[in-house]
Amino acid sequence: MLATLTRFARDYRVVEPSPEGELGADVIWLDLRSPSAEEVRFVERVLGIAVPSREEMQEIEASSRVYEESEALFLTATLLYHADEPPPATTEITFVLKGDRLVTLRYEDPQPFRTLKSRLERTGAGLVTGQAVFFWLMDQIVARLADILEKTDLEVDTLSSKIFGAANKNGKRSGDQPDLVDTVERIGRSGDTTAKLRESLLTLQRVLLAVGVSELAAVGNKKDTRTRAKALVRDVQSLLDHTAFLSQKIGFLLEATLGLINIEQNKIIKIFSVVAVVFLPPTLIASIYGMNFEYMPELSWPLGYPFALALMVLSAVLPYWFFKKRGWL
Repeated sequence: MLATLTRFARDYRVVEPSPEGELGADVIWLDLRSPSAEEVRFVERVLGIAVPSREEMQEIEASSRVYEESEALFLTATLLYHADEPPPATTEITFVLKGDRLVTLRYEDPQPFRTLKSRLERTGAGLVTGQAVFFWLMDQIVARLADILEKTDLEVDTLSSKIFGAANKNGKRSGDQPDLVDTVERIGRSGDTTAKLRESLLTLQRVLLAVGVSELAAVGNKKDTRTRAKALVRDVQSLLDHTAFLSQKIGFLLEATLGLINIEQNKIIKIFSVVAVVFLPPTLIASIYGMNFEYMPELSWPLGYPFALALMVLSAVLPYWFFKKRGWL
């Protein structure tokens, strides 16, 4: 992947590096995507910070994901991407707030970042500090996760309708039955997406809580910073509650689908059992008349063969009639 370091000024234009290799005073956001070692050294020099490595970003300890160092606040969140094309995946993105500047470090390209330029041109008015850009990005990320959650919820509702809507009023399965194996696979994909969504939301919640209490995150009006952080935390919490409900629903659908698979298998075993019982008496009669004894009365009887056939048919029909009368078929 091509390494890029994009500098955004207050008018949202991409700023080229100066001949002296310095950072312009109007640059408020540096976006590093799969940066080279030279680009990392440049950011570390101009901002006086130590940029975390990819391995450090992937550590799960809270102290490795949210910390303060060199008068900068380091925040690492796990974001979901490729949600529109299964299988979904997650990636770590680090946000660094230093003074009135923001640095983002990432190795993938989630949708909020892919569309950032066009969205900045439409809705970026008033983004004059790195903190404002940070909250703008958080808004876009939370909105994207909400869209993914809504899409997953719709997929689960569709699966539920197919699973429980294939029975008619008599309680029998209709002809338009879903492919249960395919249904299990789709439920599994929805469960995987929901689990990754919950992971992303939990890390975002941790990041936003840290921003709300850190003095380094507040530039200018500290009350406004904390208010915006709390508002986003409430949004994230509502999505977390929805993912918990959706996870329970997915678990219920999975159990129901596996139960339907067991019912279908039991029906097959039931058919084989009935067939075996129905043909058992004719087999017994055929075995009796197939014995090689010299003296058997029916051997010299002209109607012996038709009698044996009629007896075998009758012995097969009677068990079938009995099972049908008892409602076992």
